[in-house]
Parts: sequence; structure tokens; C-alpha cells
Amino acid sequence: MAPGEKKHSEWMGLALDEARRALATEDVPIGAVVLGPDGAVLGSGRNQREELGDPTAHAEVVAIREAAGKLRALSKLEGGAGDGWRLADCTLVVTLEPCAMCAGAVVLARIPRVVFGAWDEKAGAAGSVFDVLRERRLNHWVEVYGGVREDECGALLREFFAAHRGKL
Repeated sequence: MAPGEKKHSEWMGLALDEARRALATEDVPIGAVVLGPDGAVLGSGRNQREELGDPTAHAEVVAIREAAGKLRALSKLEGGAGDGWRLADCTLVVTLEPCAMCAGAVVLARIPRVVFGAWDEKAGAAGSVFDVLRERRLNHWVEVYGGVREDECGALLREFFAAHRGKL
């Protein structure tokens, strides 16, 4: 395992912890973290659509909002003029391939790297169905590392949906 791959696997553990937290609210267990250039967690999120009644409360969006807020607050404390919404030099780690909405948020937040676990063959927008993150017609492109701890991420989702369909 290459050094970057080891880091990705460790980071995915943080996202999986967030995904498991979503089970308490019967949300689909997807978790995400935004890491700063030093590897520190700037934002974390889990799906909260059911909990909040908010269709945009995907794990990635929740984590991006928290990271942007933290960067904005840090910039103000340091007397800087940072806007907080540009998450340059950050990495988003998420347990499921981002959908089109979340991929769009990544592009707009200028996040340069996305690491994800399971591929989403029905709605993925990082290479499965669409490839928003590497769309050359957009103003920002993203490095994509898919399939990190894929089996573990996928199993969590399969178990959740099987239980909700009465198959367990």
C-alpha cells in the first residue's frame, strides 16, 4: 500500500464513523470529512435528510458547510480577508461516490481532491454515471480516488437497505 493510499484508508475510517452515526436517525449511512492541508478535520457530516427534512443535507454538503464556516472563522480571528468558501488544498473523503449535487458543491468549493469508498452505479457523478468532478468544460477539476475501503463502505449501505426492505 502506497503512503497516499494508507492515508486515504485512515481518513475513510473517519468517514465511516460519521456514516454509522446516521443510522441513529434512520438516514442512509453515508459519512464525509473535509481535511485541511495538514490532515486535520475541518468539517464532518453524515446524511441528515430524514433527521432535518432537508433534501440537501447530504453528508458531503454538511461537511463542506462546516469546513467553510471553520475556515471563515479562522480567517477572521487571524485578521485575514479569507472568504471561507474556497476550500483549496483540502480533501473531501466520503463513503459513497458523490451524486451530481454533491459533485457540483465540490467543484464550486474548489476542493482539489475527493476520496470515496463505494461506487454508485445509479447516481454517481465521479465516474460511474456522470463525471462532474473531471468535466473539462467546468472551471475547476478534481483529483478522484475511488474504491477506498469499498467493500466496507458498500456493506454498510447494503445492510441498511436490506434491513429497510425487511430482508434481514
